[in-house]
Amino acid sequence: MKLPFAGRLLAVAMLAAASLTLSVAHADTAQKPKVGLVMKSLANEFFVTMQDGGKAYQKAHSADFDLVSNGIKNETDTAGQIDIINQMIIAKVDALVIAPADSKALVSAIKKARDRGIVVVNIDNQLDPEVLKSKGIEVPFVGPNNRKGAREVGDYLAKQLKPGDEVGIIEGVSTTTNAQMRTAGFKDAMDAAGMKIVSTQSGDWEIDGGNKKAAAMLSEYPNLKALLAGNDNMAVGAVSAIRAAGKAGKVQVVGYANIEAIKPMLEDGRVLATADQAAAEQAVYGIQTALKLLKNEPVENLKDGVIDTPVELITKK
Repeated sequence: MKLPFAGRLLAVAMLAAASLTLSVAHADTAQKPKVGLVMKSLANEFFVTMQDGGKAYQKAHSADFDLVSNGIKNETDTAGQIDIINQMIIAKVDALVIAPADSKALVSAIKKARDRGIVVVNIDNQLDPEVLKSKGIEVPFVGPNNRKGAREVGDYLAKQLKPGDEVGIIEGVSTTTNAQMRTAGFKDAMDAAGMKIVSTQSGDWEIDGGNKKAAAMLSEYPNLKALLAGNDNMAVGAVSAIRAAGKAGKVQVVGYANIEAIKPMLEDGRVLATADQAAAEQAVYGIQTALKLLKNEPVENLKDGVIDTPVELITKK
């Protein structure tokens, strides 16, 4: 039966509307959020493990989101990390999960992302709350309590020392919150046990930096009994410096992160203790938080803008 012109026009309009509805619905279900994962130095085993954890999680949940990730060449390449954030903005990511190389210098780039409607979640190294406040933005931090973890490592070391023993601290990049908090935790433990902290120097999170600072301390303070390193890379460097100085077995070393390279050193005693902060899971926690924020879902365990993640003392098995 042939419809009158008006009827045919109505039918076409209804068909077009139905097609449009189907097209929009399909787009809504097909369009997955894109998450950008921004790492610190990928020359550091810890951040490779963290990135791999994020990639494995995306692979297991590929229907839920897409992931793009990148990292910098060394621990102090702040400019490189700002470039990566700008690239992520151009790539139109819906969310950024970032382990910032600097707690202050990255905030302006992060504000740029936020101004473009991108959800940002901070992992590993907490952005400076005062700088965030000055920019008028809030960014949740998902990560471990570094001061508490370092205090536990320091307390364990103190049991092997005597009050008055001289110790040195090799900290990470001094402008990063996690370096500051780990140093504070080490100092809490050493002060409580009556140790004498003779030097605190930055090894920039690097093996070479740890080696050079340890060598300098061993030379300047011949009675040094222990070195507390803010991460395992610097602890590895310190172990080499102790061996080169002919003091193997005479100077204790502790680290932080529990990377694979430190495990044989724990077993043979070259390193006394470290702290495990769930490297593979940290990126996952950040991604999960970002996806909830994108969906306007409640985020569990968020207190004062922080979600604490696990940290555990690790010693010889």
